Amino acid sequence: MMYPYMTLNDDTEITHSEMKADGSVRVYIETPDAKDGFHHAVCWLPAYRWEDVSGYSNDEMRRFERLVRDNAHLMLEFSQCGGVLNAAGA
Repeated sequence: MMYPYMTLNDDTEITHSEMKADGSVRVYIETPDAKDGFHHAVCWLPAYRWEDVSGYSNDEMRRFERLVRDNAHLMLEFSQCGGVLNAAGA
């Protein structure tokens, strides 16, 4: 299951999974692109291990790395209670 977390001004969607039995959480980042369809990347928390990166520049990846690091504590928490919308009682 993937839960919505954040939509950026450029329509980049950031979602995260439920916490796996080993304590890991999959963060998925996807940005629509007129030429390529979508750019995407996966980060596994809490290891901050990136994989399946496609279409993003080094600058964009540095920005996403910072965003994920700044929000990891929340994504890890929300992954245990059904996502941010469930945690907020929405």
